[in-house]
Amino acid sequence: MQHPIAIVGPTAAGKSGLAVALARCLQGEIVSVDSMQVYRGMDIGTAKLPPAERGGVPHHLLDRLDVTEPATVAEFQLWARAAIADCLARDVTPVLVGGSALYVRAVLDRFTFPGTDPAVRQRLEQELARLGPPTMHERLAALDPAAAARILSTNGRRIVRALEVVTLTDRPYTATLPAYEYAYADVTAIGVDVPRDVLDERIAARVAAMWAAGLVDEVRRLEHAGLRCGRTASRALGYAQVLRFLSGECTEAQAHAETIRATTRFARRQDSWFRKDPRITWLPYAADDLVERAVRVVGR
Repeated sequence: MQHPIAIVGPTAAGKSGLAVALARCLQGEIVSVDSMQVYRGMDIGTAKLPPAERGGVPHHLLDRLDVTEPATVAEFQLWARAAIADCLARDVTPVLVGGSALYVRAVLDRFTFPGTDPAVRQRLEQELARLGPPTMHERLAALDPAAAARILSTNGRRIVRALEVVTLTDRPYTATLPAYEYAYADVTAIGVDVPRDVLDERIAARVAAMWAAGLVDEVRRLEHAGLRCGRTASRALGYAQVLRFLSGECTEAQAHAETIRATTRFARRQDSWFRKDPRITWLPYAADDLVERAVRVVGR
């Protein structure tokens, strides 16, 4: 009987490589749980594995949307669960891989979403455009300090969503987060453990490699395809910084440095979120027998 497996951890930890190797061992398929790899053309900046590096393993939920199309966690939950169901129906092991604890939990846990109100959302988005994310974040901190602590002060989309939920439910946004209870009968979650100093070095090296691979040109092409109008895609790490450079708001060197800083902050938040989940088995990133250890964890 096959069951979902999740490979989690901070960005640049080496999750994709482990997931592909594990899927090959188990004759499984990859279900991407990356909120930005779902966009066509966003390849370099999202560290999307090129087809030649996927080991012949089928990948689900890559290149599903144009950069102008918005995406929500609720929609992603439906897509990912459909991909998992398809794998299980064919007696194939779905191997989920992604760095967002929210997306992973939305897919695997008993996770329902509060409703939405177009009028409330529009009003909050207008206020966001007028006041800016930091001011809206201060408002959220006054209403729901725990939610504000989880959401970056620059993430306008998530700030608006949290304020919308608080407005509609008259309850803290954090109260809508689920308990650690899987929606599936059996799940194996494996975390890739990387020391913080090593992770910082890996992030800096990854950003440098992205720049060398042509991230600026990729963003320039996507800008012509409407990236700036994409409510979700335009906020992606690296892309947002390069867009600022292309509009003359900063130098390329500043965009490069800010991408490293923002990615490092994000990685630490990712790691903190995952560390709170007691169901995850952590394995050292540099173990010579990392894949074999992962197979043993799945076997347990």
